[in-house]
This record gives sequence, structure tokens and C-alpha cells, in this order.
Amino acid sequence: MKKLIIYFICFTTILNISKAQTNTDTLKIVRLDEFIIRAIRENNQITKLPLVKNTFIINGIKNNVIQIDNQATNFSDKIGRQIFAKIPGTFVYDMDGSGNQINIANRGLDPHRSWEFNIRQNGVIINSDIYGYPASHYSAPLESIQRVELVKGTASMQYGAEFGGMVNYITKTGDTTKRASFESINTVASYGVASTYNAMGGKVGKLTYYGYIFNRSADGFRQNSKSKSNAQFLSLNYDFNSKASLKAELGRSTYLYQIPGPLTDSMFQANPRMSTRARNYFSPELYIPSLNFSYNFSKDFQLNWIVSGVFGTRNSVQIDAFANIPDVIDPATNQYKNRIVDVDKFNSKTTELRVLKNYFLGNFKNTMTVGIRYFNNDLNRLQRGKGTTGTDYDLSIIGDWGRNLHFKSQSIAVAIENMIYLNKDFTVAAGFRYENGTSKMSGTILSLDPAGIPNTIQHSVPVLGINAKYKLNKMDINAGFSQAYRPVLFKDIIPGSVLEKANKDLKNAFGYNAELGISGQIIEGLKYDLTGFFMQYNNRLGNFVINENGQNLIYKTNIGNSNTSGIEALIEWNTKLSNHLFLTIFTSNSYMKGVYQNAAIANGASNQDISGNEIESVPHIISRNGLNIYYRSFVASFLGSYVDQSFSDPTNVVTPTANGAKGLVPSYFIADLNFSYKLNRNIKFKCGINNLGNLSYFTKRPLFYPGPGIWSSDGRSFNFTIEAKI
Repeated sequence: MKKLIIYFICFTTILNISKAQTNTDTLKIVRLDEFIIRAIRENNQITKLPLVKNTFIINGIKNNVIQIDNQATNFSDKIGRQIFAKIPGTFVYDMDGSGNQINIANRGLDPHRSWEFNIRQNGVIINSDIYGYPASHYSAPLESIQRVELVKGTASMQYGAEFGGMVNYITKTGDTTKRASFESINTVASYGVASTYNAMGGKVGKLTYYGYIFNRSADGFRQNSKSKSNAQFLSLNYDFNSKASLKAELGRSTYLYQIPGPLTDSMFQANPRMSTRARNYFSPELYIPSLNFSYNFSKDFQLNWIVSGVFGTRNSVQIDAFANIPDVIDPATNQYKNRIVDVDKFNSKTTELRVLKNYFLGNFKNTMTVGIRYFNNDLNRLQRGKGTTGTDYDLSIIGDWGRNLHFKSQSIAVAIENMIYLNKDFTVAAGFRYENGTSKMSGTILSLDPAGIPNTIQHSVPVLGINAKYKLNKMDINAGFSQAYRPVLFKDIIPGSVLEKANKDLKNAFGYNAELGISGQIIEGLKYDLTGFFMQYNNRLGNFVINENGQNLIYKTNIGNSNTSGIEALIEWNTKLSNHLFLTIFTSNSYMKGVYQNAAIANGASNQDISGNEIESVPHIISRNGLNIYYRSFVASFLGSYVDQSFSDPTNVVTPTANGAKGLVPSYFIADLNFSYKLNRNIKFKCGINNLGNLSYFTKRPLFYPGPGIWSSDGRSFNFTIEAKI
């Protein structure tokens, strides 16, 4: 048997057969013996979406596709800095302990549960409640994800008007060459981590199926930070014919996290693993059902219709207090204090219909996409329940809820975008989105006059945008402008006590994203991607102090504007050192600065002008630099991540307060080392060391959940994984 062995990192080969060659008299047909092709795939490979993806126009919009299923990374811990290493400017917030969720932001936005993004799984919206609470509590295991599609801010016309853009997690699918295939990924790691992911998929006739079961447990880096998570997923795709297909999916995710509590600076310096709470817990449980119907009338006319929902709960049981207030047994009662119980019930239903049409206008080819999205949500917020004095996870309460509120939202959005091919190298797309909706709050808050509770927010927002892409030799030039907005959220209008009052005439945050970028290849193997951006964010929400009848009140209202500008750059070099040895070096960097404009907030008993102050959690520099070595079936990956210092609150407090709630967040540098070895086509081993230098660091001082103060990130950890496929 002859062998043809081909080694490569990343390239595309196109074979062209001329008309003359297709003539049977001149085309010589040769039967080849069996041969073997061996390929080395690039670790953490970054690619781009095409100009048109399904029924979406991507032209000119900054985007990346992260292939994660071939990374050497330990997926069980969901380490965001490794997954998004080659996406310049990605800010990663460590909040719920490793392995539970990924919290990211870009361009100076808030990373809390990635809620500045339109979050999707396989194109299905998974934000818990876009108007009420847009956080993504649904958390699929990374072992199930094949790639991540990230489309930045100027995507707001089509995906939704979020400032951050869109993140789409694409799950693995069944092997269509087999009736049944199996995959098992099992990991053990430091701090008691043990996870198992088991999946089955295949194709039977016209039906392609895929499903998994996932379980994970961990003791946690800090004391009292145990967690248990599990998830299940089933996808059934039926191809009626070459034109029509229907996909039904159901995903579920849940975890129970013991919240170790915030720390003060002195506590953190003494022992970053210590805990201030032993009785606090957090547990979301989400179900994501969906039906996805696609029909291709022709190669130039496509339809896609998705009906989906987000159903479930977000539960917490905790002592909500500053880090310097201990949770101890009361000598008078010989018991702990009663905890506070909060339960959010999500009931979000969405339908999204999109069509895409290619057509000619004169000599110019055009692509038009039209989308209509409707959702009807009812978020039931049960809060301030008097919980037990116990120590376990217990949602039972004594008496009535302190808050029993409904936040009902309806919205219909229409988006139209048209792309014109001015020539083979130059495309321009312009579009319009109009979103019209209403949010109504009703219910009861103890100690407050029921007449003051109802609040209605109108959302009538037109959004305009334009994007262009031009190919000049080996360089791609892209430019874009798109308006964006963020609706008034549930938390923005809930008075916390008789000393708080919500503005009845709040405005939605509104602004725009603008960007200009170039990308290409300098020499063989050396590529670059450089982007400059500017984001205007008006009508930010916060608190003022007002005086009514001689009494100071906290007034929840619009506090002013802000803007963020910066540069994002990725440079990557791939080279072949020998027939079996390849090397990849990259540097992913961003410089940005966000400042408040014409803004003021409550600070104590008065208002403070914060115009010119920097936006919290916006480090000037984020730099991630990596080295990947490929030798036959072995991969070694080194990543160094630097994040600059940042302010923790709008008043830009530098010296930490005694309770740790405010103060500078110091800069930090983290090194990670990962290895993988593919024994054969069925077995792969992985191992790694995260936070190689065992640095004590934290990423943010949150202003709300999980509590103001310092939340230590994980120290040095080791992991080992076995992957098996049949």
C-alpha cells in the first residue's frame, strides 16, 4: 500500500479543472491505491464568517469564529481568557467560581453574565429575558460546543439592538457517516473538580440526531465554594428533501453554587481562599426548547423560522451584607440570622422569521434580508423573602414575599438590510431596524403604597446602520456604523425601600457603534487584524439623591452619557520548522478608554458630578500572548494574559474602602500551560496548569450580585482529561 502523507496547519487548496480537461478524450482517469492524509489543525483557530451566513448579512461587520473543539484547553473549568484569547479586548469576569458560567464583555461594556450581548445557541436566543433581565443564566458545557461565533456591536440591526453585538454558541452535531457514534470526555482537576460528558449522535435515514448528558462537581478554590452542575441536550434534525428541514432542540442546564462571600482588601491579602459566608447559595435552572424550520425556495431565496422559549428559575439564598459584617450566631437566640430568599421565574417566548433574497438591480447583484421578531415575556420576581436560619440550600420562607412583582413585556421588531455588490471586491450594506414594545411592572412591595408600584416603559426605537467591505490585494478593509440601544431593565425601576423612588419617565439607553478595520496577510504565514472603534452610550441608568418634603430619597433615573474608544489588534504567525514540527505565535491586544459625559450620581447624601471620570471595569490595556507548538499528534500551548488596572465604581475611588466595596482593581498577569496528545483516532489525552505562577488576583468589585467587595479568582490548578470517540 502506498501512502501520501500531508501535514498542514491552516490553508485552503482549490483544484481547477479546465474545460479541456473535462473532455473524456483528454482526461486520463487513474485509480489510486489507498492512501492516508494526516492533518494538524491549528489550536484555537480563528476564522471569519462569510459575507452572508444563512439569512444574515455579515458584510463589513467585525466578527470572529472561534473553533474550540480542537483546543488543548481544559473545557470543564470554562476559562474565558483561554477560549477568547485571540479576540482582542475581551474582558473576562470571574464571578461564580470556575466551571459555572462565562461572563464576558467587549469595548468597555458590563460583563455581568454577558448581558450586553444577544446570546444564542444554534441561532436560538438564550438571554433569560431580553427586556427584564437579559443575563444568560443558561450555561451549556463547553465540551458540547464546536465553535463560537462572535459578531461585534455593529450587528445590532439584525440580531437585536444590544450594544455588544451577538455571541452564538454552536453545538456539536451527530456524525452523518454513522448510524451511531459515541463521545466521552472525562476530567479531574484541582479543588475537587470531577466532570463527565457523554454524547451520542448519528444519522438514520433523513434524521440526524445528537444528545448529551453532563455532570460536574467541585469543592472550589475558596472555602465554602462548592458547586454541582448538570446539563442535558437533545437535537433532532429531519431533512424532508434538499430544500426543507426541521430541527427540534431541547436544552437544560442547572448548577448549585455555594457563594463564599465578598472579601475586604485586608482579608484578601491575608488569605484569598478564605470565606465570609457559609450559608449563601445560588442556583439557576433553565430550559431552552426550540423549533427551527428552513426552506430553500432556490439558491437565491431562503426562509428560516425559529420558535423558541426560555423557561426556568434563578434562585438565591443569602445573607446580603458587606464583607466586614460577619454572619455569626446571635447569642440571644443561639441561632443565625434569617437569610434572604430571592426567586426569579422566567417565561420568555420568542418567534423569529427571516427571509433572504438574492437579486439583480441593473448589472449589480444585491442581497436583501428581512426579519421579524416577536416576543412575549413574563418575569415574576419574588424577592426579600424571610428565609430560614439554617445552613443548607433552602428556598422556604416565613410569611409573605417582600416583593412579588411581574414584569410583562411584548415587542415586535422588523429589520431590513440590503447589500449591493458594487464589484467583486467592494460591497456595501445598509439597513433599518424598528423595535416597538412595552414593559409593564405590577405587583406588591411590602411597606410601599401599592398605588406607587405600577410602572410602564415604552420601547419605540428606530435603528439605522451601514457597513462596507473592500478587498485591496491581500488586505480587507471594513467599516461600519450602527445605532444601538438597551431597554430599561426590571432592576432599574424597583424601589428598594421607602427611601427609594423610581422615575416614571425613564428613557432607554441609546447610542451607536462605529468601527474601521483592516486585516490581511503581510507575508506567508503572518496575518494581522486591526480595528479602531468608538461607542457612544447615552441615557445611562443609575441613582440620584433628591429631597422630598425634607427627606432625602434615592431616585432611580437616567444619570448621563458615556463614550468608549479604542484600538484592537491581533497579529499571528504560523511557520513550519520541519516536516513534523509547526509553530504558532500570536499577540492579541487592545487599548481603550471609557469616560462619562454630563453625568452625576448619588454619593452619600449628595450627588457627585462624574463627568470626565472613567467607566468602571474598563482597563486601558488587555494583552494576551500565546505560543502553540505542534509535533505530530502532540500540541503544547502557552498563554500569557495581562489585564491593566481599572476603577471599580463611577466615582473612581482609588484607595480601597474598609468594606472592600470600592477601590482600584489592580493589574494582573496570568500564565497558562496546556498539552494534548492524540493517541489514535479514538483516544486523546489533555493536561494543563492554569495560573502557573499561583497569582492572587481578582477581576472586578461588583456593584450588586454576588455582593460588593473582592471575589478571588482561582489560584494555580492542575487538570487531566481523557477524550474517547467511537
